[in-house]
Amino acid sequence: MGMRLTAEQIEAYFEHGYLLLPGLIDTDELARYNERFESIVAGREALAPGMKIMQDVMVVKGAVQPATPTHGVNKVLCLEEDPTLFAFAHHSGLVAAVASIIGREIYSLSSNVFNKPPGVDGKHPMHQDLRYFKLSPADKIIGVWTAMLPALRETGCLSVIPGSHKRGPLEHENPDWEFVNYGFYGVRDLDISQRVHVEMQPGDTLLFHPLLIHGSGSNKGEDFRRAISVHFASDECESPDKDWRNNPFTRRIA
Repeated sequence: MGMRLTAEQIEAYFEHGYLLLPGLIDTDELARYNERFESIVAGREALAPGMKIMQDVMVVKGAVQPATPTHGVNKVLCLEEDPTLFAFAHHSGLVAAVASIIGREIYSLSSNVFNKPPGVDGKHPMHQDLRYFKLSPADKIIGVWTAMLPALRETGCLSVIPGSHKRGPLEHENPDWEFVNYGFYGVRDLDISQRVHVEMQPGDTLLFHPLLIHGSGSNKGEDFRRAISVHFASDECESPDKDWRNNPFTRRIA
């Protein structure tokens, strides 16, 4: 297992609700992820079992004609049966960092490659990820988001509201936007004056609390913004429903 986080890093995570780890994933690994993603989307390689491709809503509604298949994709989800892409969830440095915060017995809950093409709206409203997971305690769940390509203000990088995880779960609603991708909800009546834009270079990784308010803007540049993301939960987590570990997309990581 890779290097664990320092006490100072863990304290900063719980104070601000997120922690940026520059250059955690190396360029060779990123190249494999990007190549696999592009091959799947272009139809050169088959989808792994359970994997899904989600087109951007503007493409689905015919508002945009994508220049290539990759220009039309919002995300690829459910990476669990893809050895190349799901290797990210087992990366030793990533697992060590996650274990530093939620403990050594870890499961993955969800996995995605987020693709923000130029030429589509692509905004993701400010939200909390805990609304997607019926688990507690929240402090034992963590999201990780690694830039596969540069994530800049111009290309729609992540934005966060530091310390917002301390507010607890907030009410969400469907944004009143013309184009909203499926499942993208936003916090109701949100003041974004404290928003911070987190620009990232390829390999940089953001760890974030499931109650942290975060989102992303449109890609106004000419290049893609792309990231790979996994949510993890500790074995200490509980669910009001049946055993969450038996979900077909949940995997024991460590």
